Amino acid sequence: MICLFLSVFAYLFQSVWTGVNERTFLAVKPDGVQRRLVGEIVRRFERKGFKLVGLKLVQASEDLLKEHYWSLRSKPFFTGLISYMKSGPVVAMVWEGLDVVTTARKMLGETNPADSLPGTIRGDFCVEVGRNVIHGSDSVESAQREISLWFRQNELQCWEDESRHWIYD
Repeated sequence: MICLFLSVFAYLFQSVWTGVNERTFLAVKPDGVQRRLVGEIVRRFERKGFKLVGLKLVQASEDLLKEHYWSLRSKPFFTGLISYMKSGPVVAMVWEGLDVVTTARKMLGETNPADSLPGTIRGDFCVEVGRNVIHGSDSVESAQREISLWFRQNELQCWEDESRHWIYD
């Protein structure tokens, strides 16, 4: 019941989730889906101890993608990015946990795979920046915006993670 109340409160007031309840948005891009990397990516976040609260396979519309990448609209690669993201299904996910936004960005690696360390998703699976397998929110605020773009409130699950006391102090 408390979890439901917090979800409704955050939705209504667009408050920022912090601490253990912080949420982030991740999307396995069409190249990651085509290469069948979804399971490996989910496994890494589960093993880290984060809680999956939303997951769906979608064929993103052009309007959704333009809204999602709005801040990049003036970049020369914008049109190509939208075409690429429309080229196949995307796995959209919401993960919850302590400092999940920052930690997820570290797990993803740098946007340019050439700058990503081995052990990161991009460091292990990517060669070219234009096919970098996964998107991750870069701040709590952008996570909140992106989650609301890709998921309706009733698509996010609020469930008790029994392993929580084994992960958090």
